Amino acid sequence: MFDMFFPDAYVASTYVIDFEKLYEEGYRGLIFDIDNTLVPHGAPADHRAVVLFERLKKIGFCCCLISNNQEPRVQMFNKDIQVDYVYDAHKPSTKNYKKAMEIMGTDQSNSLFIGDQLFTDVWGAKRAGIRNILVKPIHPKEEIQIVLKRYLEKIVLYFYKKSLKQR
Repeated sequence: MFDMFFPDAYVASTYVIDFEKLYEEGYRGLIFDIDNTLVPHGAPADHRAVVLFERLKKIGFCCCLISNNQEPRVQMFNKDIQVDYVYDAHKPSTKNYKKAMEIMGTDQSNSLFIGDQLFTDVWGAKRAGIRNILVKPIHPKEEIQIVLKRYLEKIVLYFYKKSLKQR
C-alpha cells in the first residue's frame, strides 16, 4: 500500500554513504536535495559539504542539486560547492530529475538521488526511475508544511521498516 513511497535505501546521513562503492557499482551521476540533506534548512554550504563535493568530484562523479527552493537559495548554497543545479524543481514532478540527468550526461541506470523527504524527494526519484537513498533530516527545525509531512512519513517508514524485517 505504501511501497510506492519506500526508499531504495535509508541511512542516517548523506555523510555516511559509501560513494566509492557506488562508483564501483557503475553510478556516475548524483542528484542531491539541499535542505536537511546536506545542511540544515536555509544554511550555506559548510566545511563538511565542501569536502564531500571535492571528494565526489575526485572520485569521478557528476553532481547536480535539485531543489524546490528559488534560485537565490540554491546559488547561496552552491557558491562554495560549484556543481550544476536546478531550482524551483517542483518535486515530486519527474521533469527536473530528468533535466538533472540530461545536464550530467547520465541516465536512469547510472544516476542516484539522495534526499530527506519521502513525498517529494524519494517519490519523485522513484517515478523518474532513479535509484534513491533517503537520509534522516539533519535538523529538526523545519517549515510547518514539512513538519506536517513528517508525521505522515513516520507512518510510511514504520511500514517500510516492517517490510525489511519480512524479507
